[in-house]
Formats: sequence, C-alpha cells, structure tokens
Amino acid sequence: MCRYSQRLGEQLADLHLHNKKQLEKLNKEQQTVGKGAGQAEAPVVEKYGFSVTTCCGYLPQKNEWQDDWLMFYSQQRLQHQINMMEKSYGDREARELWAKLQLKIPQFFTDVVIVPALLHGDLWGGNVAECAEGPVIFDPSSFYGHSEFELAIAGMFGGFNSSFYSAYHEKIPKAPGFAKRNQLYQLYHYLNNWNHFGGGYRGSSVRIMKDLLK
Repeated sequence: MCRYSQRLGEQLADLHLHNKKQLEKLNKEQQTVGKGAGQAEAPVVEKYGFSVTTCCGYLPQKNEWQDDWLMFYSQQRLQHQINMMEKSYGDREARELWAKLQLKIPQFFTDVVIVPALLHGDLWGGNVAECAEGPVIFDPSSFYGHSEFELAIAGMFGGFNSSFYSAYHEKIPKAPGFAKRNQLYQLYHYLNNWNHFGGGYRGSSVRIMKDLLK
C-alpha cells in the first residue's frame, strides 16, 4: 500500500471535506438572489447518521439521524455497544466506568467545530488495497459523522504510514484535543471487537475508559 499512501491520505481528506464544501456552497448560493441558487450537485447533509442501516463487521449500527454529534456518538455508537456487551457478559466494571465516562464526553469537544462528513467507518489496513490507477478502499460501514472518527481504527491495527497521515492532515489539520478524542473513538472499535470476538478485547476497552477518566 506504500506506493499510494500519500494519495490515499489526500483522497480520504477530500471525501471528508466534500459535504462541508457542499454546505458552504449552498449557504453562499442562498445569499445570492436569482439564477443558480440552491443548485448543489449532491444532497447536503446537516445531521449525523445514515439513511440505511450499515454494519461494522456483522453487527448492525444504529444510524438514526441526529442533530448533535456528541449525542449521536454517545448513544448510537458507545451506548449501543455497551448494551450488547451487557447482554452477553454483564460486565459490572465496564458498566460503571461507562456511567462515569459518558458524563465527561463533552469535555473532549471544547472549541471543536464538527461538520458531518461521509465516513468509510471501518478503515483499517485490511480494508485498503491498490490497483493500477491508485488506492482502493472497500468493506465500508458508512455514516455521516466526525472526520476524526475515521482515524481511530487506522491507528489501532496499523497499515498506514507517515505519508498517509501527513497528506491527510495537510488538508484537515489536527484540532486541539485530538489525542483524547482519538482514544474515545478507538473505544467504539474495542467494544465492537469485544462484542464480535469475546473477552480478548475486554482489557483494551476497560483500559481506554480508565485512561479517559484520568
């Protein structure tokens, strides 16, 4: 994948910025009287979620449209995973950590502006390949969410080098507090893997919640 790492970073950032650019274009056109007003080339999305159910692995994701990203992520991503974990394992420690963590989540988003971005949703090294024309990504679990969410699983299982990250962050610079939010977004994938593959991922899920509560 190294041959096209830079291009993958650039194209992923373009994907994440597309809806934002459409929103800006629409807002500009709405301020213009007359010809061309409101002629955005693709539907503009102003909420978080997706129009159909998507899966991350074989587990369906809750994608009901929501205006607020923190509510969407907390309820439809983390709480949903915690509920499944509770049903299967009844893990008291994880449940108690989550009860504390969900109260702290807003602190990780101080002064961060989030615009809905179309995400691949499960972008780890195993879902990336290349052909003669360039990089290819597949097996998505798409929804509209915070662009930073995409980079969480990328960092968990490797497969992406520094030229990928440099190219991406040149277009979408890291916002203050990125590292903590990255852990918060990794928590979803550790919980999802716990619900897929069992207790081997319990330790990572609990550790991240403890780290975030420090």
